[in-house]
Amino acid sequence: MASLDATVVNIALPALGEDLHAEFGGLQWVISGYTLTLASLILLGGSLGDRFGRRRVFVIGTLWFALASTLCAIAPTVEILVAARALQGVGGALLTPGSLAMIQASFAEDERGKAIGAWSGFGGIASAIGPFLGGYLVAGPGWRWVFLINLPVAVVVIALAQRHVPESRDSHPPAHLDLVGAGLGALGLAGVTYALIGAGEGWTAMLLAALVLGLLALAAFVVNEHRSPNPMVPPDMFRRRQFTASNVVTFLVYAALGGLFFFLVIDLQVVAGFSPILAGAALLPVTLIMLLLSSRAGALSARIGPRLPMSGGPLVAAVGVLLLLRIGPGASYVTDVLPGVTVFGLGLALIVAPLTTTVLAAAGADHAGVASGINNAVARAAGLLAVAVLPLIAGISGDAYQQPEAFAAGFRIAVITCAVLLSAGGLTAALTIQNPPVVQAEKPSARRHFCAVDGPPLQLTPQDAAQTR
Repeated sequence: MASLDATVVNIALPALGEDLHAEFGGLQWVISGYTLTLASLILLGGSLGDRFGRRRVFVIGTLWFALASTLCAIAPTVEILVAARALQGVGGALLTPGSLAMIQASFAEDERGKAIGAWSGFGGIASAIGPFLGGYLVAGPGWRWVFLINLPVAVVVIALAQRHVPESRDSHPPAHLDLVGAGLGALGLAGVTYALIGAGEGWTAMLLAALVLGLLALAAFVVNEHRSPNPMVPPDMFRRRQFTASNVVTFLVYAALGGLFFFLVIDLQVVAGFSPILAGAALLPVTLIMLLLSSRAGALSARIGPRLPMSGGPLVAAVGVLLLLRIGPGASYVTDVLPGVTVFGLGLALIVAPLTTTVLAAAGADHAGVASGINNAVARAAGLLAVAVLPLIAGISGDAYQQPEAFAAGFRIAVITCAVLLSAGGLTAALTIQNPPVVQAEKPSARRHFCAVDGPPLQLTPQDAAQTR
């Protein structure tokens, strides 16, 4: 359900924008409202599951997600839709960490690899069918069904979870949750995002105040994490050079991904004249390539070390992104879109598994869960800020998304910026990532990395889940 939502909403943006008479800033908030609460609360969501029961929190998150989806579907204005999307992100933050954590807690170690492989495979299938389903719904019954489709899925999920999934929780939870840290992180990201999106129409005193407030809240978040007895993001983790470097690479790469996915589907419909179904399916080769090659890239990284795949992957992806500059009015999918998304997918497949493996290895086995959670949150925050910043850089605001010439000009700037971000990610990896002295293949680890492109996988184990605050 969460994977479907990550792919289908972008496809619906032009249609819902026209129906609700929204300006481009409103479309940004439709994506950012969801990502903001998800990125801010996903670590807290894992902690709540560890403390109060992973199945219980997962079911609550699924129900919350479904109810918020209903509000999205009936929203009469874009402002109400954005508020409902923010509520939907809260549900996503509750259910997303629980899915893999329940598998980790429920299966014996020798069976866990198969279970995680099935979990990953179904996530990949959801990412693959999402564009077709989203395009069909937008072109057929309408964009509101993009959200209504979550309701029957949620009913099935809750019924299955209650009947077949055993409850599990951390036997020694910490005395307190880092609620202050979660609040400061959400306030900081909200202030910065609000200011950057609003700046597309020009800076005002209110926007400057929001930016200052957001930056102060983020600074307070850092101070709180240093002083909190149970920090959501343990500062000691970032004293490890490999861990910090991997998260910098994550931020750069996933900022490019978030920006590209936001712009490309709109450009294909507004500028190239593609139908919603064809525009939604444009990125299908990326998902298929990752399904086919991610485990092999993980195995390659285990043999030769992560530095080369993490350096070369973003550069290959950047070439693919630049090939998308060929898209224009009357563009052909086969000649103008397919080569770019194929090369982009190859580059992405090279980096995702080695990146995740490097983050976990840098943190050590005792901190794998919190390291994976931090890395996932960094990726979500990167996508959030990219959707806020790139339109400002590209000069797209107001009703520009309804004007093919204006949007095409901004799209070119955004694409080049995404290529620069990817190149910076590859260069950062080349300068900072170190191969371990002795690299040993680890088959179960390699098989875990069939992940959707919206964020790295969350890996939680019973031993370290309590540290994911």
